[in-house]
This record gives sequence, structure tokens and C-alpha cells, in this order.
Amino acid sequence: MARRDLSGAVDFTVLEAMTGGMDEVTEEVLGLFAEQARMWSALLDASSEGWRDAVHTIRGAGAGIGAKALAEICAEVEHGEQAAAPAGLERVRTALDAALADVAAYRHELALRSLKG
Repeated sequence: MARRDLSGAVDFTVLEAMTGGMDEVTEEVLGLFAEQARMWSALLDASSEGWRDAVHTIRGAGAGIGAKALAEICAEVEHGEQAAAPAGLERVRTALDAALADVAAYRHELALRSLKG
């Protein structure tokens, strides 16, 4: 997996602008995003009392790295009706999976770049 595998779920120019193009900082931010995604994904269930908090956190983390579609879906679901939560949370999981796949590809590219010096 490398940059060629990016789907466009994440606009990494947003992140690169925030990190000043410093690969080590970019890697650290992406690692934190992936870690948060793992932690909060467990709460993406309408029967979980904290699902709105999880969606809110994923929304902010996604926006911070340039995952605009993920952030937009999270905003819709976060403020939606409880009855619509199961379908909305499925949309969040799908968008999160797409963002995580792009993050994995980008992190792989960063690792390759660091090996080349």
C-alpha cells in the first residue's frame, strides 16, 4: 500500500499545511488519528450511551487531518435523531474505514520516504 492507493477520503494537503510538511509530525498526527479511531469505534453503536461523543470526537479528528467527508457525515449523524442512529453510524463506520485506508497508505509512503533518507 502506498500513495497510489489513496482514494481521496483524506485531503492530506490539510494535514501537511498544519504540520509544515514535517514527516515526523505528520506521522505522529496520523498515528494519533488511527489510535483514536480504534478507541472510539467501539462506541459506534446506537445502543451505546456514548455514541454521540464518539461521533463528535471522530468528527474533529477527521477534520484535523483533512477527512472532510468523514467530518461532514459525523456532523449529520451527531445532530440526527436517535431513531436514525443505526443507519447513520453505519455511514460513519464506512467513511471512517475509507479514511483509515488512506491514512494507512499515506503512512506507508512516509515510512518508505524515511528509509530512503
